[in-house]
Amino acid sequence: MKNLKRQWKFIVVLIAGAVGLISQFALHSKSLFSIGNLQFPVHAIIIDIIGILMAISLLLEIFHDWKTGRYGVDILAVIAVVSTILIGDVWAEWMIWVMMTGGETLEDYATGQANKELRALLDKTPRIANKLVDGKITEVKVDDLQVGDTVLIKPGQQVPVDGQIVKGTSSFDQSSLTGESVPVTKNPGDELMSGSVNGDVAVEMKVTKAAKDSEYQSIVALVKSSQAQPAKFVKMADRYAIPFTVISLIIGGVAWAVSGDATRFAEVMVVASPCPLLIAAPVALVSGMSSMSAHHIIVKSGPTLEKLARAKTFAFDKTGTLTENQLIVDQVVTDDKSFDQKELQSLAASVEQQSSHVIASSLVKATDKDLIHPVTNLKETTAQGVEGDVDGKHVKVGKLSFVAPGHEKLNVTSTAVYVSVDGKFAGYITLKDKMRPESPKTIERLRRQGAEDIMMLTGDHKQVAEKVAKEAGITDVRSELLPSQKIQAIKDVPKHLRPVVITGDGVNDAPSLTAADVGIAMGAKGATAASESADAVIMVNDISKVNDAVAISKHTMKVANIDVLTAIGVVIIIELIAFTGVIPAFWGAILQEVVDMITISLGLLAKTKPSDKQFGLEEK
Repeated sequence: MKNLKRQWKFIVVLIAGAVGLISQFALHSKSLFSIGNLQFPVHAIIIDIIGILMAISLLLEIFHDWKTGRYGVDILAVIAVVSTILIGDVWAEWMIWVMMTGGETLEDYATGQANKELRALLDKTPRIANKLVDGKITEVKVDDLQVGDTVLIKPGQQVPVDGQIVKGTSSFDQSSLTGESVPVTKNPGDELMSGSVNGDVAVEMKVTKAAKDSEYQSIVALVKSSQAQPAKFVKMADRYAIPFTVISLIIGGVAWAVSGDATRFAEVMVVASPCPLLIAAPVALVSGMSSMSAHHIIVKSGPTLEKLARAKTFAFDKTGTLTENQLIVDQVVTDDKSFDQKELQSLAASVEQQSSHVIASSLVKATDKDLIHPVTNLKETTAQGVEGDVDGKHVKVGKLSFVAPGHEKLNVTSTAVYVSVDGKFAGYITLKDKMRPESPKTIERLRRQGAEDIMMLTGDHKQVAEKVAKEAGITDVRSELLPSQKIQAIKDVPKHLRPVVITGDGVNDAPSLTAADVGIAMGAKGATAASESADAVIMVNDISKVNDAVAISKHTMKVANIDVLTAIGVVIIIELIAFTGVIPAFWGAILQEVVDMITISLGLLAKTKPSDKQFGLEEK
């Protein structure tokens, strides 16, 4: 609403100017009345009325800012407008408002938030559940489920509320909630989190939490809460507000005192109007956002660039962010001298070739096609494993308790499948997340770009997380975290290590992205809850774009600061010229437009390529 209000102000000023031009130059309207030497034709009355109303509105905003301890340069605009009204120069007055409202409209464009950030998350919220009543299925609204109800979760369906399995065994994909890269097998008595997705077998679940208290719905609430408190953007020009205002008033006051003419003060105030200062940063920010888009990064607001440029701490989710969410074979360990590693992997992959489980498909994909042989008498035991005959051997692949029930427990910390051949334990194969090839270089470049702390926040197991972190070059690892714990980890970052930037891609990352100073989503796979909640979205499957985002932000803010300082310098020089009385108020306003053009041209430099140092490419 505020942005719309500012746009209407700009439109009203333009309409008033158009009406005034027609009235003065086409209709040649005469003065309706006069006050002293001041004449008030129709066009002057229209522009003065609008100017006074807008000045009052701006004064109210200024007083509100003063209450919050913020002092801006807008007061100079009010002084300039009042001065032009008192000396009767309505077109200088109108030109000031064109610059002011036009600058505000451009600023709104640069810093406006997307309107529908929660659509994807809300669209994915479970709404209908299959409630079991006397053995019959009844579709009910999720919000109507009560603790103690029994719900049927069909294959491929999302768990509607938190509950406990009472019948059936199946695997559940919890990656969107916990970040675990491998589906988790759930048996009767095990807890289920809302938002997780059922595998291949229908299960019955008893509701343990109402919808409003369940895990997935709590994530929705967290995102809504964060979005309800958007970060405020302080204009860059306001940092120089007090000294610039004081200098301008001194120059105008001395000009009035020396000349003895109040018109001289008005002439100085017109050129002192802060429009070039106010427009400098927004133009640079728009240019920076355009540069981001060219690098396949969508930035939703101007403040994101400012925070990214100053960021000191970077946090990453593991699954789908640092890794590709795809398993690769890590180790092949044999227990029987009758089989070497190559043959053990061949037998296991041959039996698994028809399974749709993520571990099976990853193992088959990682095995040479020539090593995968036909399988007969194939049988799959849900949540346990598969077995079949390969080259005359009966092979079992799956859990240790399935392939070798009497074997002692092994201390294997990675994701693993165990293998037995003809009833004898033969070994096991471990799998690990496949690291994005660009992840280690991305972490290294972030350190070169000034990152003081880089950490991994994941819901995956400690051993798995530490292996990935070591390969990526991250030493600060936080594992086995729920969404609320990720948020707390971000909140616990000390002030001297802020701003905090977090990059993620799952539903579980959504609240973390809104809790951080800057949230970056890997959105190449579509509009997920993470990308809807983020401040920036990387539209390609390349995490090194985080480096580009930081580099472009640093470059943009460097250009913006130079632009603001240049605008201040040029305006003060023009004020000194106006001090002599050689610049009438109207031409002073026109000259301000020239300064605006200089400011805009400088701001457009933010679209140029950042230096190699900003990209983090310089040699150590």
